[in-house]
Amino acid sequence: MTDAHALQRLLTWASPAFPVGGFAYSAGLETAIADGRVKDRATAREWIDGALRAGAARNDAILLSQAHRDFTSPEKLQGLADLCLALTPARERYRETLAMGEAFVTAARAWPSDVTGSLPSPCPYPIAFGALAAAHGIALLDALLAFLTAYMQAQVSVAVRLVPIGQSDGLAVIAALEPLVAEEARNAQHATLEDIGGIAYGADIAQMRHETLTTRGFKS
Repeated sequence: MTDAHALQRLLTWASPAFPVGGFAYSAGLETAIADGRVKDRATAREWIDGALRAGAARNDAILLSQAHRDFTSPEKLQGLADLCLALTPARERYRETLAMGEAFVTAARAWPSDVTGSLPSPCPYPIAFGALAAAHGIALLDALLAFLTAYMQAQVSVAVRLVPIGQSDGLAVIAALEPLVAEEARNAQHATLEDIGGIAYGADIAQMRHETLTTRGFKS
């Protein structure tokens, strides 16, 4: 289990106040809103549910889990980073995971660790999060819960601002998705690289089309 000091660190790292720039990205959700596919609380929940069950969020959680286990091996971390980028179908998503990963590594230097110097450069976000969480004694399941919760909350924030669904409906979506986040965190805890895969093609295409939107509020 994660001790109190490491838990404090995890809460800081997963907080919207931690300077990784996650607020600037929509992971294709802005495109879905512009197309009218996400237009209310129900469709926002459905979209985020799909990403957690069968999209990029699920794969990122599995990669985080592997990075947590292999945090002492620079070679394995490099392999995981390469795989993470190979699984990224859209250019904006590619830039997103690298930008957030590098920002995370930079910000986490406030808590010195030898592992920081062993990370790939540039380092995708889930690889950096998993490896540094392990290096600082943060339990894998706790790291996965924090990572997936932060992802889900960021997506809800996009829906609150752009649909807009409003704060009350946004909180209702967060509450409704809590069991799924916990389930996916437990699944990722025991997953292997052979379990990686996804069928969230709509989200992938939305990320690809995002760069052609006439008006954009987010980077992806």
